[in-house]
Amino acid sequence: MKKCLILIPAYNPNSGLIEYIDDLLSKGIRDILVVNDGSRKSCSEIFETVAGRRGCTVLTHAVNSGKGRAMKNGFNYFLNLPDLEEYSGVITVDSDGQHSAADVLRLQSAMIENPDSLVLGCRDFDSDNVPFKSRYGNKITRTAFRFLYGMKISDTQTGLRGYPTGLIYCFIELYGERFEYETNILIEAADKKIPITEIPIETIYVNNNSETHFRPLKDSVAIYRLILGSFFKYTFSSILSFIIDIGLFQIALRIINRIAGPDADFAITLATAVSRICSSLFNFAVNRRIVFKSGGKTSAVMLKYYILCICQAALSAGIVTAVWKFFNTEAVFTKIIVDILLFILSFKIQKIWVFSNRKGSKKS
Repeated sequence: MKKCLILIPAYNPNSGLIEYIDDLLSKGIRDILVVNDGSRKSCSEIFETVAGRRGCTVLTHAVNSGKGRAMKNGFNYFLNLPDLEEYSGVITVDSDGQHSAADVLRLQSAMIENPDSLVLGCRDFDSDNVPFKSRYGNKITRTAFRFLYGMKISDTQTGLRGYPTGLIYCFIELYGERFEYETNILIEAADKKIPITEIPIETIYVNNNSETHFRPLKDSVAIYRLILGSFFKYTFSSILSFIIDIGLFQIALRIINRIAGPDADFAITLATAVSRICSSLFNFAVNRRIVFKSGGKTSAVMLKYYILCICQAALSAGIVTAVWKFFNTEAVFTKIIVDILLFILSFKIQKIWVFSNRKGSKKS
């Protein structure tokens, strides 16, 4: 059976790290890499003790560089192992004792059984021992992730993950130096249709998660900037398309009026058609190449895109008409509300249907 490298990024750990590593070693795990991410000098004895354990290696950052950088350097170390072919991949483990040795072994088995999957050790956030900010922070994040990326993940913040060797090459150059790096890995998995296998694990919080180095404001902003990044691009693309549509409409209308006269009945219709075709082609190109980064045959993707456009326009007209007729509301105000809702819905449809086909995660 192939081996796994256990990667533990550590920043200012307490002596519990030694006990935890001893527990891993007692369970038969023999390949452990600890990255000292610029910890204070008082932690030197802890890392020296760890380095003295058989099967353990310690890499040291001169300064604190963040969990993402520690993981990347750990991945780089792994990919340069002379006996790399003997390993199935890397399992990342937090240094604060949240992940039991038994769960690490379960994840190792799952990764060997699923060599093409990103394997996640997922906690039960409805447990009584889960801190408030962790419980609701994860629920909000996983809801946003599922809506925006079409992939259901029960624990988006887990640090216990299995990375098969082939996937490490896909992830090692991704953006992110701190906790946002792990989020970017999930986004990349969704974008590249990489399957995800979820393994239920024990939910452990030591001292109400007091040992975490997660910065609630700064790290949350970085994480949500990544999660919402494609939606922001989608919004900006739509705004640019609107500007192009209005600008081309005015230009086309002036040209048509000069050629056919100011009273031409078809001027507005023709100008609208020209501007809408051009702006929609621009929107299609930007959404495909920049927002959703989709491949596929152009004609097939474009057909889906225009089917959605037609359905969206028809649905907007139908809903606005029905609301105006039965509730006697202001038509313009109603249209604004309806189109905003359809705009958000259109993003999801484009994400999971027009520009890509998603694969969901599976549980073991």
